[in-house]
Amino acid sequence: MTEKTPGGSKGLLESLATLAATLVAIAHTRLDLLSADLEEDRERLLSILVLTLVALFCLGVGVVLATILLVVVFWDTHRILALSGLAGFFLAVGVAAWMFAMHKARTKPRLFAASLSELLKDRQQLASRS
Repeated sequence: MTEKTPGGSKGLLESLATLAATLVAIAHTRLDLLSADLEEDRERLLSILVLTLVALFCLGVGVVLATILLVVVFWDTHRILALSGLAGFFLAVGVAAWMFAMHKARTKPRLFAASLSELLKDRQQLASRS
């Protein structure tokens, strides 16, 4: 005759099931944060790539127009004004895009910052319980 304690084995199994569910929920949340961090970093990298391509295109067009401007400098004054305006515009846009891309590259957030901060909170909560 074995004596069963009321809810003894059920309580242990329930506790283990609750612990497993909690661990799965924590892992799910952390993986969700990790995927969000990866998505943000991918978008940031893509925007830097697009800005770099715009900068290189505009600088290339600016250089071509500046060269044409030097060739045409001895011709009519209207051509000089148009070419110099276009060359200045493309050079200015190219320099601005390049500077903005460099700024974004220098001020990028730390990779997995949100996930790391959440894991730190979890560790602090677990440490305070012990």
